[in-house]
Amino acid sequence: MELVRVARRLGLSTVVASYDDAERALPQDMRRHVDTLIRVDPNDEAELTERIVRFHEHSPLIGIVPGVESYVAVAARLAARLGLPGQPVATAEALRDKSTMRDRVRAAGLRVPRYALVTDGAMLDAAAEHVGFPAVLKPVASSGSVQVSRVDDAEQLRLAYQRILEDRRPDDVGQFLDGRVLLEQYLPGPDLSVEGYVVDGRVEVVSLTKKFVGPEPHFVEVGHVVQFEMDQDRRDAIESYVAAVCEALGVVLGPFHCELRLVDGEPVLVELGARLAGGRIVAMIELVTGLSLWEIMLAAHAGWAVGPGNDAGPPQAKFAGIHMFTAPGLSAVGEVRGLERVRSADYVREAEVYLRPGDQIPEFGDFRSRIGHALFVADSYEQAVARKAEIEAMVHFG
Repeated sequence: MELVRVARRLGLSTVVASYDDAERALPQDMRRHVDTLIRVDPNDEAELTERIVRFHEHSPLIGIVPGVESYVAVAARLAARLGLPGQPVATAEALRDKSTMRDRVRAAGLRVPRYALVTDGAMLDAAAEHVGFPAVLKPVASSGSVQVSRVDDAEQLRLAYQRILEDRRPDDVGQFLDGRVLLEQYLPGPDLSVEGYVVDGRVEVVSLTKKFVGPEPHFVEVGHVVQFEMDQDRRDAIESYVAAVCEALGVVLGPFHCELRLVDGEPVLVELGARLAGGRIVAMIELVTGLSLWEIMLAAHAGWAVGPGNDAGPPQAKFAGIHMFTAPGLSAVGEVRGLERVRSADYVREAEVYLRPGDQIPEFGDFRSRIGHALFVADSYEQAVARKAEIEAMVHFG
């Protein structure tokens, strides 16, 4: 949504391809920023391509931007078809397949967790023997922590695998799990993500973001702080590792979101996406650095200059954070207590609950478990962590 708003602010004419119906309808506050709406199911790539090519013939496009992770490879194929800037198709396709991604990074001599691709239940035992326990089971081509879980023994592995096979729910863009999974070594250590962009073959890191994850066996992201504070030598080592990962994967332009765990102080790849980070991380980066990754995304895919000219203004805070509201164990939203208190805090910039009283709460386990958020600023990393905890304690769902 913010990409469309920023595009209009930059004077671009916006063309949005969307299913635009039922649970995939465009939000009302987004529609006023859309110049042309092409109603098509983006999951039908043949129809999408035909519609976009036909539109381009009479109204030439200057760039194709993926709105979410699921369409990174689709956007790359469309851009290649139309001769527009974009990630190499092979790169984009590798980024959408966690097994291929690890193959390429490992081949470059970089540290990755032990892993095994599983395409049939008969492969589970061999995968477990190779990877060992504890381990993490995850779909090969999904996102948002959907059906990602820690497994500590063979029985938990079989049950988790069965849950993936039985999951018939579409995600937020109407896609379904395809049954392919990755079993990988469990990585003990702090979670973080690295946000940046690639321009002229150079990797520019703009943020090390501390991630807060809910209780295992799930890996629901329940908060972030920008920036993650650490000594310069460790930061340099992380940035060097991420630059090498980008090179190994062939990422050549635009923003990236790289998720890592620090194992004994060393970075180990979880995954990398050639897209903007979710969870309002981009907004927090703008508050702290003054840099607009939304502008950089648009500029990169339009073939414009990328760099300092994409500043949105002076920094507004030293640190920024977000707390995601969740309600494990509740099936429906009751009375929401404490939200107004959060909104009245002078350090809070946004605070909302997405559901109304009586609405059903998805079972705790992935991004759908997050039912609201509060975005805030702070003067230090320690203060940001403390404020996240304060906000969490203020709000209760009855």
